Amino acid sequence: MKLIIHGGFFSESATNQETKKAKQDALAEIATLSYQYLQSHTALETVAYAVSLLEDNLLFNAGLGSQIQSDGKVRLSASIMDGKTQKFGGVINIQDVQHPVQVASLLLNYEDSVLSGDGALDFARKNDFAYFDPITPQRQEEYELKLNQHNNKGTVGCVALDAEGNLAAATSTGGKGFEIPSRVSDSATVAGNYANGFAGISCTGVGEDIVSIALSARIVTRVTDGFTLKDACDKSFAELKAIDGFAGIIGITADGQVYHIDSHPYMVWASYDDNLQVFN
Repeated sequence: MKLIIHGGFFSESATNQETKKAKQDALAEIATLSYQYLQSHTALETVAYAVSLLEDNLLFNAGLGSQIQSDGKVRLSASIMDGKTQKFGGVINIQDVQHPVQVASLLLNYEDSVLSGDGALDFARKNDFAYFDPITPQRQEEYELKLNQHNNKGTVGCVALDAEGNLAAATSTGGKGFEIPSRVSDSATVAGNYANGFAGISCTGVGEDIVSIALSARIVTRVTDGFTLKDACDKSFAELKAIDGFAGIIGITADGQVYHIDSHPYMVWASYDDNLQVFN
């Protein structure tokens, strides 16, 4: 059993030691809780659980910590993929819910498994997801002063390998801040979140760059075709560099390879494979 999570990119981690430590501590706690959860749950259940914890943490740009778009509203996107069944569920630009990843998870049970906007919200309400306002005073102040517009690139995500050898991946984002309303990120697409029977990947970074080269699906396809996870990632990131792309990934393979890579420093991640590792 293995698990890895990420908390996106944080440029302030390079200079603000207090913020850096807070994020490291949060990731360490969430990775530990999620690995404990994995002991008695499937990979699919675990990635939803881990990402829900990340969505509840103000330090990360998802759920409660999400950035505000240019019209003053928060719109959330999330997805989840079951490597065993290769079923993908996602919500795009959903508003006023606490855990978009849980809505995405529920959609795995439906034929129409990716919903956006009002349709996603209507589905959530019909399935007892209560109203929740994710805008915090800090995010409101940042919005009003137009601060931190470029400081929180990324998302949160988790990839897990369970005791039965099954993989799953989940990713959630609050956007990049001040974007055009209803801009679509990579997080609820197979470019940003993908898993099959061979590997699972969750991305963070600039969504447009990730979508341009279908990063998650590209890496998983290469692993499926016989690449090691490292080689698949390294080749794919060389291709990302060719378009001056900004991204980071976490991944696990069915045979237990765990890997992370980023095109810029300060992607925050933590993994748990008998021992806890935390890095920013």
